[in-house]
Amino acid sequence: MLIGIDVGGTTTDAVLIHDGKVKSSAKVPTEPQNLLKSLLSALDAVSRDVSPEKLKRVVFSTTVITNLIAEGKTDPVALLLIPGPGMNPAGYDFPNRFVLKGAVDYRGREIRDLDEKEILETAARIREEGISRVAVVSKFCQRNPVQELRVRELVEEALPGSKVELGHRVSGKLNFPRRIATTMLSAATKEQYLAFLNEILKALSERNIKAPVYILKADGGTLPLEKSSSLPVETIFSGPAASTMGALALTSEGESSIVADIGGTTTDLALILSGKPLIASKGAKLPPYLTHVRAFAVRSLPVGGDSAVRVVENESRLRIDAGVGGETGIEAEIETGTETGAEEGQKKISVGPDRAGPAYCLGGPETTPTDALRVLGLSEIGDLALAEEAVARVGSGLGKTGKETAELILDMASGLVASAVRDMFLEWEQEPAYRIWEVLQEKKAMPKKVIGVGGGARGLIERVAEKLGAEALIPEHAEVGNAMGAALARPTLTLNLHVDTERKEYSVAEEGGIVRLHTTDIKNINNMRSGEAEALAAKLLRARAESFGISEYAGEAELTGSEVFNMVRNWSTVGRLFDVSMQIPAGLIPEWKRGGKA
Repeated sequence: MLIGIDVGGTTTDAVLIHDGKVKSSAKVPTEPQNLLKSLLSALDAVSRDVSPEKLKRVVFSTTVITNLIAEGKTDPVALLLIPGPGMNPAGYDFPNRFVLKGAVDYRGREIRDLDEKEILETAARIREEGISRVAVVSKFCQRNPVQELRVRELVEEALPGSKVELGHRVSGKLNFPRRIATTMLSAATKEQYLAFLNEILKALSERNIKAPVYILKADGGTLPLEKSSSLPVETIFSGPAASTMGALALTSEGESSIVADIGGTTTDLALILSGKPLIASKGAKLPPYLTHVRAFAVRSLPVGGDSAVRVVENESRLRIDAGVGGETGIEAEIETGTETGAEEGQKKISVGPDRAGPAYCLGGPETTPTDALRVLGLSEIGDLALAEEAVARVGSGLGKTGKETAELILDMASGLVASAVRDMFLEWEQEPAYRIWEVLQEKKAMPKKVIGVGGGARGLIERVAEKLGAEALIPEHAEVGNAMGAALARPTLTLNLHVDTERKEYSVAEEGGIVRLHTTDIKNINNMRSGEAEALAAKLLRARAESFGISEYAGEAELTGSEVFNMVRNWSTVGRLFDVSMQIPAGLIPEWKRGGKA
């Protein structure tokens, strides 16, 4: 038996899967100020009559980190930066930043010493400002973290009880500003995330649940709960990742499709190409910061089943700020006259971007698309009389009947989603993986299938697909597709290896530290080939997977990058630099076959 739980903005969904079938599902209201209560209520609802020892796996998709960042509730962090030469420190627009002397070059060699007196003086300033969380980030720290490690020693001595995060432990990729942002956000959220995890573990223990517990990450992979404590920022956007994995699980293998998860508060958009979710090549964005967090190329726009519907004076255009998403935000401009049939200066309806509460038919304060769906018989959620009252109230301001108004509401909501999809394609088409897919298709075309998941999909996704000239598909169990995506996602893991044959050493960015390269690894180090570097990376990835308790997936690892640079001195090659990237990609656990058959 498998359990998946997704904490959404409006509801928390849960599923219990047994022998490849959904045995039970549940939806409970999400309490933003008490996500743990929502999560455990959903867990109890689907596992009430199940013996704990029968559970094989429990996976959570949580908005804890996303909410902390979006609501500005993160802890203050002092940034200690070691950029070295060649960069203007004034260009680092981060709060509480301190630039230190010191430098490591691209090969990991210390080319400028730290100023320990400066570090101690900086620590004193941090103490005066009352900040107890510190992030230390050095340029090229992934090649040699020695200076980060020394700064941490000095800071911990000068600031007893402080929490210090190191850049090389958070991100192994090049791009100093992104590593700064990722490390800062990790330090700013880690303590609150740990408290949340401890509460989960305590609650599971009280329920005598001993099954392995995982958290869903932004790249659609799962991570053992305990391991996620060191990488909390990787759990951002796990909601959109869950819906993408749910769509993957509920459709046929190898399909290409747009995924639209229409929830109560937002609609999340993603893309699946020939059975593989599209990854954002440059990492996730948490405005205003660009990060190194590996994530699907997703977007969230503030249109959902519970979006507030109001009558307003018509304007020539309506601008919707679609909020935060994978790499950049979206601004969708909709011709309101086209969507509502209203002329300039007349009244029209607006949908979102805010949510005032549940739908009116469920006791909420405002008219919503959910009420429109109920009026048109496309949904059985809520009280019909209340839905008719809510829609009639909007219609009276437009001089239209209840059903005409309901049609307008759904037309506007679906138009906003369709416009955002078109806008997203301008960005999706810039992704290298999308360009490769187009080459393989031997044509320039967007997928012609739109998969709807989430509670608001029924009644809306067909309209969205029609506006896009595509086919609509709402698979069975689509309303809890996110929870299914969480339950069925397998672990993911990345590894970035750097080898310097002249110095006879290598480093794994995710592990930190420099390791001596011996002939037991490579017989002829001076004449090392790309294939040998890739074999070493595969060996190290298997070891890393074993340490994470996911060794059974190591055989699924893929090579995602391999480069070699010859180092020439006095007209002779003196050594080589190898950079190899490998990953265990997102996918479904072997117990599940697409389409829902075990």
